[in-house]
Amino acid sequence: MGKGVAITGMGIISAIGNNVDENREALFAGKTGIGRVVKINTNHKNEIMVGEIAYTNSQLESLLQLPETNNYSRTALLGAVAAKEAVESARISDINEYKTGLISATSVGGMDMTEKYYYEYLEDKTVQKYIEAHHAGDSTQKIAEQLGLKNSLVTTISTACSSAANAIMLGARLIKSGKLDRVIVGGADCLSKFTINGFKSLMILSDTYNTPFDENRKGLNLGEAAAFLVLESDAVVKAENKNVLAYLKGYGNANDAFHQTASSENGDGATLAMQQALKVANLNAEAIDYVNAHGTATGNNDLSEGKAFLRVFNTMPPFSSTKPFTGHTLAAAGGIEAVFSVLALLHNVLYPNLNYKTPMTAFNLVPELELKEIPITNILSNSLGFGGNCSTLIFSKQA
Repeated sequence: MGKGVAITGMGIISAIGNNVDENREALFAGKTGIGRVVKINTNHKNEIMVGEIAYTNSQLESLLQLPETNNYSRTALLGAVAAKEAVESARISDINEYKTGLISATSVGGMDMTEKYYYEYLEDKTVQKYIEAHHAGDSTQKIAEQLGLKNSLVTTISTACSSAANAIMLGARLIKSGKLDRVIVGGADCLSKFTINGFKSLMILSDTYNTPFDENRKGLNLGEAAAFLVLESDAVVKAENKNVLAYLKGYGNANDAFHQTASSENGDGATLAMQQALKVANLNAEAIDYVNAHGTATGNNDLSEGKAFLRVFNTMPPFSSTKPFTGHTLAAAGGIEAVFSVLALLHNVLYPNLNYKTPMTAFNLVPELELKEIPITNILSNSLGFGGNCSTLIFSKQA
């Protein structure tokens, strides 16, 4: 059994770009995708800011060459676009040649279509097809069909904002155990009125650009996105002479069971997840060159995650949150951060923590403020979910 879990392909669609290249260009240029609500008819459109993807559903359907009779939710559309880019970038000609799986994460599933036609379902038979697309697993199944997967392990993970990170983690474990040779992992979530209203009720949405780790942070900006990685075993990499983008070296998951939506005040879950990831990677905390923080810009998250950093690192490495670029993409967040982490490794860059002005009084931690080039070997990335489900991934240039 090989020791490495290689990343050989990746795909992404977010508010700052419709593919990997466009996302990289926006990150390097410091270009945010946050703005006012355009595509959703919500009562809160003038009260909040979000990260919307430019493509309409019709444009996404055209990209995927779907018939007009399709019942794809926006989540499924976004997921299929990103997953197909990941497979193409991995130069996979026969998706079923090896023991292959798909693990996709989502939180809202097909909610966007359910809420759109909710009052018409009983009277209009033409929209009843979207009832079947409501559940979380439907988007995963449609992604699998778009990829042409047959007789494969196909499953869905929904653990709130840590979902995609947990999907990536499960994929790595299946490869290490020898149960799979190759697995496409990541997540997708679209914006919906359900999501906006839910987070609005929690009073954690900002009416302006989000400001992670700033003393005067006002809350998060929701975003929609999809991102996937292709993970492959050492054996496949060797047999196919694959180009390896990076390695998934460590991973950890912990649940502090502190509150339904809030993180522990002292960052218990995040601390345990980071410590476990370092243990799996066989690395000391000092080996981490950059931390891609969860950094949602809520009062609770940034305080909790910051305290966890102080418990794990004797000397805090450079860190920043990329949520000001894309918004908080919920179940897709771990996939988005994974792609961003691999890009940081490939180009040896630290991303700027946009909109930051005032240091937090709770601790002396200041994020990166400008794009910076430094030698990077190991990146730690956090995804902290509701219910206390905390996940950490470590990406490396070395197996």
